[in-house]
Amino acid sequence: MNEIVKGALDGGWSLIVGWVLPSAVNLALAVLICSGVAGVPSIGDLADGDNAGRGAVALGVAVLGGLILAALQTPLYRLLEGYLGWPRWLFGRARRRMLHHKHLLTDRLAMCRLADAEREGGLDEAGRSALAALRAHPVVGRYAARDAGLSATQRALLRERLQRFPVDDDQVVATRLGNGIRRLEEYGYDRYRLDSQVLWYELSAVAPEQTAKQIDRSRTGVDFFVCLLFGHLIVAASAIGLLAAGVLPRSPARILAVPLLVVLAHVWYRIAVVATDDWAAAVRAMVNVGRGPLSEAMGLRLPDGIADEREMWTLASRLVRLPFDRRAAALDRFRNGPDPAQTIEAQAAGAEAREAAGEPS
Repeated sequence: MNEIVKGALDGGWSLIVGWVLPSAVNLALAVLICSGVAGVPSIGDLADGDNAGRGAVALGVAVLGGLILAALQTPLYRLLEGYLGWPRWLFGRARRRMLHHKHLLTDRLAMCRLADAEREGGLDEAGRSALAALRAHPVVGRYAARDAGLSATQRALLRERLQRFPVDDDQVVATRLGNGIRRLEEYGYDRYRLDSQVLWYELSAVAPEQTAKQIDRSRTGVDFFVCLLFGHLIVAASAIGLLAAGVLPRSPARILAVPLLVVLAHVWYRIAVVATDDWAAAVRAMVNVGRGPLSEAMGLRLPDGIADEREMWTLASRLVRLPFDRRAAALDRFRNGPDPAQTIEAQAAGAEAREAAGEPS
């Protein structure tokens, strides 16, 4: 029985913590705002043992709400990432803003490194010119005095902010959350040309079990704040509608609750962005330790050189993503079996041995 319960919790833990629990929190907020209206019970009524039926109904509503939001998680994430429902002009403007933030962080860190080298007397002429250009920049130069006094920890925080962007500028999207997620989607391709989005299910099937659990746990934290965010906005919109319709009596507490929920939604969004750090680290671990087992499972031999490995994953990703083309035969040299170079060497050695023994070749 214990194994059955453990298996159920392992399979549903992400759903419970990531979606059902925040839905219960949002339901409690809705009850607090709307209690006493149209038969809505108070929190005390729900906690009262004599009203177990109402408590069961509230629990059922929370579970149902969590399941619905979990089923809609793809469009909800796409909305926050900037892929869904954004006009082209707004997406372009927001993307340019994100690129500006990325380049500003890059320049500030470069200015710190050059300033350190200048203080140590190890800056060459090209470095001095680059440092002078950064200090004279109308935007970057504003941070020169401030960043000069940053500690190592504060600089590490700047690097963390920069690392929440994709490496490739072409991969930068319109929102902070979108970039935080895009950088983990880009990792395998940037380092090894392994398209983890195309080969995700193959990769997760052969990667060590611990890495798959780490990804589930780390994504659960992001799911929690995303669900909390949307729930707050739903509660705030419902309160505005009820107040405007006159169904909900106006009071200072209820009127203040609406902007407070919106502010909290923004806070949860920022925390969700930070929570993608663990998610990105877990995906990075899966790609790093899983690409060896993945190559074996796909009948491929992992090359010794990084350049050859990048070529192999480029061909393998293309084979999976696109219809078959005869050019895919270039992948043959990476397939499992004797190394062609070793085979040629062995054949040459055998021929020499037979010739030395006077045997016909």
